[in-house]
Amino acid sequence: MKIEHLAEHINDYKTSIESVIEKKILWETKTKAFLAKLLKRITKNYEIGWQVQELNWIETNEAVNITFDSFPPELIKKTNQIPSFQFIQGGTLVFSQSYSGDIYVFILYPIVPEIPPDKSSMELGVYSPKAINEKLVVEKVDEFLKEMIKWDLPTFRSKMGYQE
Repeated sequence: MKIEHLAEHINDYKTSIESVIEKKILWETKTKAFLAKLLKRITKNYEIGWQVQELNWIETNEAVNITFDSFPPELIKKTNQIPSFQFIQGGTLVFSQSYSGDIYVFILYPIVPEIPPDKSSMELGVYSPKAINEKLVVEKVDEFLKEMIKWDLPTFRSKMGYQE
């Protein structure tokens, strides 16, 4: 093999780096702010004890998420009728930019020591920042809510919130 045979892979490598840079620029200039604004609008329209967070975990990984941090306000009086009731915080829908610039969407379940770590999250997909739009975000919030309902009200066959 001759050194000239490397040219094709050299060009492919440069193209891959350029693609990562473009995705990261799109995240910084549009996608991150779009996610934060839309998720804040959702939490304002439907006040059920969730909030939006913008995170910078490490230099190459940022995220925007929506997480349950308190109990729905209109149900607090009912919980006060049960002295032993304990609200388990958590349950988070995360839109996280990876090192490659793609957006990983996943759910983190509420933290319960009895649940094994491999059952503490669920991946919902990987998307280019260009693919992040209102329809996709609303679909993912809908999937998240369905999973939280399953977690709170497990069936006998699938006890997500409890270990057998």
